[in-house]
Formats: sequence, C-alpha cells, structure tokens
Amino acid sequence: MSRDWDDFYPDAKEEIPADAPETRGRSVQINMFVDADHAGDRITRRSHTGILIFLNRAPITWYSKRQNTVESSTFGSEHVAKKTGAELIKSMRYKLRMLGVPMDGPANVFCDNEAVFKNSSIPESVLKKKHLSICYHLVREAVAAGILRVAKEDGTTNLSDVLTKIMTGPKKRQLLGYFMYS
Repeated sequence: MSRDWDDFYPDAKEEIPADAPETRGRSVQINMFVDADHAGDRITRRSHTGILIFLNRAPITWYSKRQNTVESSTFGSEHVAKKTGAELIKSMRYKLRMLGVPMDGPANVFCDNEAVFKNSSIPESVLKKKHLSICYHLVREAVAAGILRVAKEDGTTNLSDVLTKIMTGPKKRQLLGYFMYS
C-alpha cells in the first residue's frame, strides 16, 4: 500500500552514488526477516536481535547479536532490531549498486510485532517514547525514501526466530526447511 510521506520526511530519498556503474542484468529483490527476543539474557536482561536477509530467494546475510541497550518493552527491542536491519539493507543496496546490480523496488522487511509494523508503515503514527526516536525515525525515513517496505509476518513463520529463540527440534527444522537444504 502506497502512502504519502511528504509531510513527514519531505527530503527523504535513497543516496545513489554518482559514480555507480550502469546497471546490467536482471534486477534482484531483497527480503529481510527481523525479530528480537525481549530481555532474553537472564543476567543482563538485554534483548537479542535476529536478522535474516535474502537476495531473491537465497539467504546471504544473517545477524544474531545481543543488543547494546536494555529495553523496557518488546516494542523497543523490536525497533532497535529493525534499525540494525535497515542499516544492513542500506549497506547492501549500496554495494549492489556499485557492482551494477539493478534493484527490484524497495527491500521487503518482515516483522512479527503489530505495533512496530504499524508505527513504521503509517505516516500519521506517533512515537511517545523519546529514547527510541533515533531507531523510529531511521526506519521511517528509509520507508519514506523507498528503501524499505515493511510488512507483518506471523510469529509462527518468522524465519528470523531461529536466530533469537530457543525452540523445539521439530519447530526449528520446520523454519530451517523453508530456506536451508539438506
């Protein structure tokens, strides 16, 4: 669904390098699954970020790391994870452009938190937590610039869960079966 972001981020646009080579070949689609395990570390109560990035249908980058801050809510830890993912996507798009690879629209970002999804994709939504404002605005500006397109993914099929959560063998095999080959 296309939305008008001009009132909120009028100057938002993707930085395309002036010295990028001419694009050749077929365009590629970037898809990212992102999730956070809120307060998963029992000692420090820091959350864990999990990011899985696909180029077309091939997994090419995965990221699993404890967050640097303690977040007081799932909403906050998911926003921090999405900011990290947005930075990885921006970097990847820049590298691909410098290799002459054409992009097939914005990168699709799949998250399983309804509030974070709505906050990132609806221009009129507001943030009432000042400490999350950098993460909030970085992601929203990337959406406004056409770098990201945020979508809601069901929690049972979010592929990045394999990087953040302890799960049973059958559940883990099911999620890994969607993108790993044995």
